[in-house]
Amino acid sequence: MNRKQSMLASDWWDYTTLDDEILRDAAQLSIKDIEQLERPGFKVMLHDTLEDLYLAAALQYITAWKSATPSRPAGICGPIGPTEQLPLVARLVNELELSLKNAFFWGMDEWCIEDIAVNESHPLSFARTNLELMFSKINPRLLMPREHILYPGDKNLERYSNSFDEVRCKVMLGGQGDAKHWAFNDPFKREGIYKDAPPSPDEYRLLPARKVELHPITIMQNARTSSNGYIQNVPMHAFTVGPKETWKAEKVSIWQAGNHDNPFGMRLTAFMISKKIEDTSVPMSILAGHPNVEFHYYRPALKEITVEMH
Repeated sequence: MNRKQSMLASDWWDYTTLDDEILRDAAQLSIKDIEQLERPGFKVMLHDTLEDLYLAAALQYITAWKSATPSRPAGICGPIGPTEQLPLVARLVNELELSLKNAFFWGMDEWCIEDIAVNESHPLSFARTNLELMFSKINPRLLMPREHILYPGDKNLERYSNSFDEVRCKVMLGGQGDAKHWAFNDPFKREGIYKDAPPSPDEYRLLPARKVELHPITIMQNARTSSNGYIQNVPMHAFTVGPKETWKAEKVSIWQAGNHDNPFGMRLTAFMISKKIEDTSVPMSILAGHPNVEFHYYRPALKEITVEMH
């Protein structure tokens, strides 16, 4: 059966190329239905306040880092988006006097311009944001060694990827973008061998940390969330953690407050993961094959799927 053309970017795959029945079923889910999407290996947790949501996210950093020992270092792979948990993480580390000497942190991704990862002087740098919102606020006496903070980039992709074999990744924590990605694992372009069908889930799961061309949906989203819509500020490429490394994380934890995707998108990926409908036009859906996935929602952000004129 021929796949539909995208309604959003005709040269790319995305969720609008799915069968209409999947889209309709997801749109009809009530909040109670969403809570009932849980199954073995997939948890759905709703938070009634933003304070509870972001504190729960921050505590996952603390739990991961508390498990680190000299003989068994451990860490967390974390995002920029959401970021609201980052100052809370720093405060908890300081208040608990938690030494991070054996702890690690992997940044999920970083922007790329002309094949080179941006440095911390770039205003959109993810490394800069983690530094300003979290690491600079942690007591230096407690802070992890600088070499324990890793980001994917042009000079270290192999080293970055191999580190997931050397250090336990207790949790990969992130958000969900409009393109239904985690990190920058976007849908593929509709070209070459993928002109008529996107990559298979098994093929996509093998993708390692790498440089990617960003989907137009992702570029528009980041212009909206990070540059007040001024799209010229947003790079078109990035380095990102891959599914290969994701499957080495003991848990994948996705946090959705309604800022980076909409009520329909937040339903669609949970529905597909719950029902084990894997399709790489919705990259998040292949997490159906991971043994330990959690979705955390801010309950008021889910709303209902209705037509509203404003």
